[in-house]
Amino acid sequence: MILESAVASTKMDVFAPQPFSANKAEQIAENRKRKDAAKAEEAKKTEEQKIAPEEILDQIKALTEDGLYGVRFERNEDISDVVVQVYDRENQEVIRQIPAEDLIKFRSSFREMIGNLIDTEA
Repeated sequence: MILESAVASTKMDVFAPQPFSANKAEQIAENRKRKDAAKAEEAKKTEEQKIAPEEILDQIKALTEDGLYGVRFERNEDISDVVVQVYDRENQEVIRQIPAEDLIKFRSSFREMIGNLIDTEA
């Protein structure tokens, strides 16, 4: 009987809730505040990185107003996306292209590889 009561009290102690200290509660609250502040800061950075289309158009207009540079928007069928080129109007030389030619080639070859993997005979 003594043994049974000792085992029963041990089991009760194991599953009994531990007292919650005020310091622990403060630490948890502080950690939550830090996490919330970090999430808010990350959201703010993400919003700052997004540029409104109007701002982009304003920058393009400013770049092309003096007549030295031009901007071309072309649809590339290989990658099914738009390619933007900034070029010198005097000699038609492309100064900058987005996405870069290497990336276009990569995306095009990647699409071909996916097509080869997926297209199978029945």
